[in-house]
Amino acid sequence: MRRTLRRAPRRRHPPAAPAQTRTERNALMIVVTGATGALNGATVEHLLKHVPAERIGVSVRDVAKAQHFADRGVRVRQGSYEDPAALRHSFEDAEQVLLVSTNNPHANAPALHSAGIEAAIAAGAQRILYTSHQAASNDSLFAAAPAHAATEELLAESGVKWTSLRNGFYTHSLAWLLGPWRETDVIAAPADGPVSWTDRADAAEAAATILLSDRPFDGPVTLTAGEAVTFDDIATRASKITGREIQRVTVPDEQWLTERLQTGTPEPMAHMLLGFFHAARAGHFAEVTPLLTELLDREPRTITAHLTNT
Repeated sequence: MRRTLRRAPRRRHPPAAPAQTRTERNALMIVVTGATGALNGATVEHLLKHVPAERIGVSVRDVAKAQHFADRGVRVRQGSYEDPAALRHSFEDAEQVLLVSTNNPHANAPALHSAGIEAAIAAGAQRILYTSHQAASNDSLFAAAPAHAATEELLAESGVKWTSLRNGFYTHSLAWLLGPWRETDVIAAPADGPVSWTDRADAAEAAATILLSDRPFDGPVTLTAGEAVTFDDIATRASKITGREIQRVTVPDEQWLTERLQTGTPEPMAHMLLGFFHAARAGHFAEVTPLLTELLDREPRTITAHLTNT
């Protein structure tokens, strides 16, 4: 665990308000953005198990949605990538800042993330962490990957210590990709490839462990489950779990895309999901690393467990 560091007291001439507490003004903190979301919200929950609440801050769009953290002593401030001034205020006294990647498919993600990086630097943060994605690269076939890669380039150029959490593809995404297989006994989707499906809750816990560790995690770190499986493998496991034969049917890309659009999937989302299959076929998500297991001190949740419990 990191020791709590102290800054020299700040002098006010004359004080405009009663003196602020050490917690509010002088204690260096871990500040987490996007804490009302599932990923970073779970990270805050894990942090609260190990450090005093007053050492944790959250930067959120809607402070009312973070009241459950404020009630437990977490510092809650409004901030968003679109409002740099508010963001700097929400990062005040931060030793480390965990930036969540934007989930707005229409936004210029690197520009928004740049605002977060600049605000963290202005606040004096000693390390910036960022929730990236496995196989982030500028030439990836998966639409979100180039934005992650561009953000990592910004972090590398920032002059501040940084860690990019390249999380494996989240297991809950299968709900968008497998189709209604429980009702139809068929997994109908484009050709795929092996993917190291990773539980989002495990990734959140690992992020908290890294934030609290004295071990340096510099640059990109890849966090994946312990195996990579294909949709054929998933169909086999689903058959064993349900006691029914679940068939894997390969659907042509364009047919699958057309069907998705006809059933109401927004066009940007449909194209992004199709890009997943292209990238999976190219092996972009097949890598398996031991780091997540090491950080959790247990085996990560498996795809079999996910299928059993959903």
